[in-house]
Amino acid sequence: MNIETIAKIFEINHQDAFEKEAMAVFRYQYQHNEVYKQWCNLIGTDIKNIHHSTQIPFLPISFFKTHTVTSGSFTPAIVFESSKTTGMQSSQHFVKDIAVYEQSFMKAFEMFYGNIANWCVLGLLPSYLERSNASLVYMVQKLIEQSNHAESGFYLNEFDKLYHTLQQLEAKQQPTLLIGVTFALLDFAQLYNMPLKHTTIMETGGMKGRREELTRQEVHTLLQQSFHSNNIHSEYGMTELLSQAYAKKNGQFICPTWMKVFVRKEDDPLQIQPFGKGILNIIDLANIHSCSFIATDDVGTIYEDSSFEVHGRIDNSDIRGCSLMVV
Repeated sequence: MNIETIAKIFEINHQDAFEKEAMAVFRYQYQHNEVYKQWCNLIGTDIKNIHHSTQIPFLPISFFKTHTVTSGSFTPAIVFESSKTTGMQSSQHFVKDIAVYEQSFMKAFEMFYGNIANWCVLGLLPSYLERSNASLVYMVQKLIEQSNHAESGFYLNEFDKLYHTLQQLEAKQQPTLLIGVTFALLDFAQLYNMPLKHTTIMETGGMKGRREELTRQEVHTLLQQSFHSNNIHSEYGMTELLSQAYAKKNGQFICPTWMKVFVRKEDDPLQIQPFGKGILNIIDLANIHSCSFIATDDVGTIYEDSSFEVHGRIDNSDIRGCSLMVV
């Protein structure tokens, strides 16, 4: 897949363009991704009759735990790895060209939040910072660097330092992004009650056994109460993807133009719907060198405007760091 084709992916601006590129990526990956090709053949896919993105087969996300999912043979520039608990197998995403990931998250951030140079970025990601190959840490590190703000940086468990930094930024009316793993944001909110008028709080999920599991709405309510702010956002991403969706309000995520979410039925996983409630399937065209068509284990609802909510995970799937439970 050449540079020109990859560039076209990030220039998608309407549905017809998405369909054209999705079909091109599907044909490429069927030919060059042995794991994906074997899966398509195993489920009896008639390749000649695939004419639309809703007909494209989706690879179960668990294959990233058990197989090397790559399109073509290459030495990866980096291998992103998911978090795991004792006895669990982590997912591995072999990334051929890290520039594709950087282009994906930087362009998506600008689509949703404008020029990164206008922001101060504070990362509260203690559990992720303890790992050297977390894709979320890589993304936030680059956002911190590109913000070029003196106060931008990571915070491990330095809540007092974070509190004083936020006070100073608020006094300057500096637009600030506080992006954090859910349990750490809740821990911070429990210790400090402060109004944040110029700070966007973005939770990335991640209770990971550190706290009682809460729904996303319960998490947002607690954060709103502690920080006297309705400016609570969410990020949806995972190790197996190279793109993120963002929720600015009501916990409803919106994808960048090269990413699309569908639902499948639990009792008929090959039945794909553009909206409704079910298990989420994701097309991420930035995954050009691995697999762009992934059947996740996340349960959600997709609305007719293509926004979506994530409710939790299907039964019997591994509990992952990014999960929020459903009650």
